[in-house]
Amino acid sequence: MHPDICPRCGIAYSKFLARREAQHPAEGNFTAEPDIEIEVSPSLRQQLLAALFAVPEKTSKESFYAHALLLCAFSVWGFYFISSGVNWEIIGSSFMHNINLPFHEFGHILFMPFGEFMMILGGSLFQVLLPFVLTLVFVFKQKDTFAGSITLWWCGQSFIDVSPYIADAEYRALPLVGGSGEESHDWGNLLTMMNALEYTRAIANASFVVGTLIIMVAILWGGWILKLQKKNLVSMYDQT
Repeated sequence: MHPDICPRCGIAYSKFLARREAQHPAEGNFTAEPDIEIEVSPSLRQQLLAALFAVPEKTSKESFYAHALLLCAFSVWGFYFISSGVNWEIIGSSFMHNINLPFHEFGHILFMPFGEFMMILGGSLFQVLLPFVLTLVFVFKQKDTFAGSITLWWCGQSFIDVSPYIADAEYRALPLVGGSGEESHDWGNLLTMMNALEYTRAIANASFVVGTLIIMVAILWGGWILKLQKKNLVSMYDQT
């Protein structure tokens, strides 16, 4: 018997294999495709979180402890405002009120081209918008997230600063830059124009609560930034 012939069925091995290879040329001759790297872009949420919690690769110990002390001071200061409630005597006599007041007055001028309603609202609106815009600048342009947490604290305090002014809309008794009376009281005029004087207390409380929440978020955010910075501490003289 020929060695190329199957003794049982009489099939020639060489012819069988040649025919099979002709029918299935891909079998046994497979070449793997080269690996292709696919670059996946981070989602908007991932980019936002990365921006909000970005910290320098190196942070000096001196800078870290200065920031820690500053955050403690703003935490105590924030608790002071929150615990006092909608209280004009405390809020109106505070250092921050004197900081907010010039921006409040400038807001009236800035929004004057948009009509009477926006001109009146512009004082309080610009007062809370300015520190919020500064927060965005510090986070997305300056890459200084800790500074952003401080300006966010300011934004919250501005909401609290506005709350007793709103609460006084019915009485119009607060001493104002433009003098007392109906014509110079922003929120008295605004709520009268909107027929919403009956909601004065609710709106004032809402402004106070929003400010309280923003201050708490700002303090927690600043604390988390310091926690991340602590991993990268170096001496001022070791930085290159």
